[in-house]
Amino acid sequence: MTSLSIPIRNVYVMMAYAFRAIRSDSHDRIASERFEHLHDLLAEILLLGVGAQVKRGLHHDYLQRSDELATVRGRINVTGSIATRSTVRGRLVCEFDEYQADTPHNQALKSVIVLLIRHGEVDPTRRDALRRLLPYLEAVRLVAPSSIRWKKLTYHRANATYRLLLGVCELVVHGLLPTQDSGDAKLTSWISDDAMSDLYERFLREYYSRHHPELTPRASPVLWDYDSATAYGAEHLPAMRTDITLRNGHRTLIIDAKYYSHSLQTGRSGKKTVHSANLYQILTYTKNADVNRDGSVRGLLLYAQTGAPEQPNLDVVIQGSRIGAITLDLNRSWNHLRTQLEDIVRWLEN
Repeated sequence: MTSLSIPIRNVYVMMAYAFRAIRSDSHDRIASERFEHLHDLLAEILLLGVGAQVKRGLHHDYLQRSDELATVRGRINVTGSIATRSTVRGRLVCEFDEYQADTPHNQALKSVIVLLIRHGEVDPTRRDALRRLLPYLEAVRLVAPSSIRWKKLTYHRANATYRLLLGVCELVVHGLLPTQDSGDAKLTSWISDDAMSDLYERFLREYYSRHHPELTPRASPVLWDYDSATAYGAEHLPAMRTDITLRNGHRTLIIDAKYYSHSLQTGRSGKKTVHSANLYQILTYTKNADVNRDGSVRGLLLYAQTGAPEQPNLDVVIQGSRIGAITLDLNRSWNHLRTQLEDIVRWLEN
């Protein structure tokens, strides 16, 4: 499955949930507009979002700087001053904090805007509009997109509006970075499947967090249910963490989100089955989480539906635990997609 098969409007809704921006002022305008390419959608989100950010003021932060100065500012770096012999020139190396817009958040914005301009399948009008944003980011350094550490970008009240923008930027980088091959850059025409898989998982978790907070949706660790009295080398057991865990009273549903080109595997006999590794994984999570051995923990493989004629449709009880594998049709209208998501909650009730 590729992102090309998903209606662009649904991709936007998924991003809006995944990056907690569904109340964005530009939501209605973007959701109602038609886009020929996914890159155009991403460019439009950046155009509207960065444009609005420029009006309200770019995010600034106190950044540590070191410079050779004629007057003391901040703290004198004695070692640096001696090493550079700056005192001979009547200067000192000083370290100080400066309130600047050259933050990692703005560096990511600028780098991805340039990446879209150079390599994205963006309408010429939008490409020109992106170029007109660059002068507002003149004080921000241009960094290599591959050097951006997305997980280290933090958000708080002062920069919360950057969450969707930088979420879009991360998807662009994962799907649009040139290869290391010589010659012309080879580009992914659409967002890569790895990036879409991450988006799919985030979207599902944030959807349930917003509409079903009573189920405390989260990615939860699962502890191995081993006998500690006789265990040896238990520290070598791999960590287990669910994609989404929903809880309703004494019942728990573990959801493992899967975004694959082929949601079923084909055996030697030609028989279509659920991927063995996926089934073993969800069964392992479920059995270890069900410490009371009462079947109160259930496991569900939730695949993004592909265009294949046969799709996973499994609902069985294995050793007292209910295990399933179903698909979510991302090609349908948002209303139908939401109905599918609500139906999954019933796995906790039935």
